[in-house]
Amino acid sequence: MTAEWLFTGAAIIVLLVLSAFFSCSETALTASSEPRMHELARQGNLRARMVIALQERKSRLLGAILLGNNVINIFASALATGLLLSVFGEVGVYYATAAMTVLVVIFAEVLPKTYALGHADRVAILVAPAVKPVVAVLAPVSMMVGKVVEWTLRAFGASASTELLHRHREEELRGIIALHAGQDPEIRQERQMLRSILDLDDVEVYEVMKHRRNVEMLNVQESASALVDQVLRSQYTRLPLYDEGQDNIIGVVHAKAVLRALGAVGNQADKVNLRDVAAEPWFIPDSTSLLEQLQAFRQRREHFAIVVDEYGAFMGVVTLEDILEEIVGEIDDEHDRIVAGVRPQADGSYIVNGSVTIRDLNREFEWHLPDDEATTIAGLVLHEARMIPEPGQVFRFHEFRFEILRRQRNQITLLRLRPPMAAMPPAADA
Repeated sequence: MTAEWLFTGAAIIVLLVLSAFFSCSETALTASSEPRMHELARQGNLRARMVIALQERKSRLLGAILLGNNVINIFASALATGLLLSVFGEVGVYYATAAMTVLVVIFAEVLPKTYALGHADRVAILVAPAVKPVVAVLAPVSMMVGKVVEWTLRAFGASASTELLHRHREEELRGIIALHAGQDPEIRQERQMLRSILDLDDVEVYEVMKHRRNVEMLNVQESASALVDQVLRSQYTRLPLYDEGQDNIIGVVHAKAVLRALGAVGNQADKVNLRDVAAEPWFIPDSTSLLEQLQAFRQRREHFAIVVDEYGAFMGVVTLEDILEEIVGEIDDEHDRIVAGVRPQADGSYIVNGSVTIRDLNREFEWHLPDDEATTIAGLVLHEARMIPEPGQVFRFHEFRFEILRRQRNQITLLRLRPPMAAMPPAADA
């Protein structure tokens, strides 16, 4: 009898160890970082590739692990019940239930899952070779179980589809970026850049283009010497060339091309024909997304495009630098004019030009002002107020306070913006 007890006790211990293995594997394989696994697989890690292969069929993986784990736990409980019945009689059932509950919960569930949760990537790589054949052997049974689950869910009007999981990938990635917390300037810059990259497909070029009223242009009807002088004095290297109205753009003049042409005619500016120097203009619709335009710039090896609306009217220009600035922030060089668009005040408010874009404010101060209906901060006030406000009027939208300071005709040119306390950047150390 003693040998039988020893054998049964050893069997129960082995089954508990196997149960702990399945519990640990379940947690590790579902909690491991998919990006990290993909990076390790790219570096040639075969076990990481196994983890990815198992995760790609997550329902089959979970079905096999849970099936094996439950069979083991039931078998271990049955052995313990039989053993204690032989010792204590009918009351042994209660002893077996209490003992196996404690053993299974602590040593086969909580302990292995807690460890696996804290070392998910490492454990997943370790257990993948052992779990893979188990999943393969139990695949038929787990598939049958999966079908029963799917039919049961359908009977109650639910769905087992994983389509929503794929839809939420971007939200998950944004959440990971938000968890990259800290007020260190480098960390803030990384957060801003990563968010901006994800936004490229949602932002259209009209939101970042230089508006036509701010575009420096060349009138082909002017004298050649005047045009050459304008090109050489301009802060820009590319200027649109128009004829008989700014909507009729006939070319784009590059300063280097003008310099080459000027050298070819002995520096006689009146002999330079800008029609011959100008490159063919590239027109794009204002609804083009920044991601599409960035790809187009790369394919065409261009840096400059003319933006037009649905009627073909000239709206403005967009450059490669404009799109890059959406990712990395403002790029200032010796040719850029630094315009003071936002001025912090001692009381925590900001004096903001009406033309400052909402995206720039959100990126710089990590605010969350909506930019679906308006591009600039002045446009947001007009949209929310549903009126053209007068100087001195105060509005509260999205927990921010907007005070109109200056208006030119129907355009808000200057306002004071006070963010909620939670959105204000931390004070600098003294």
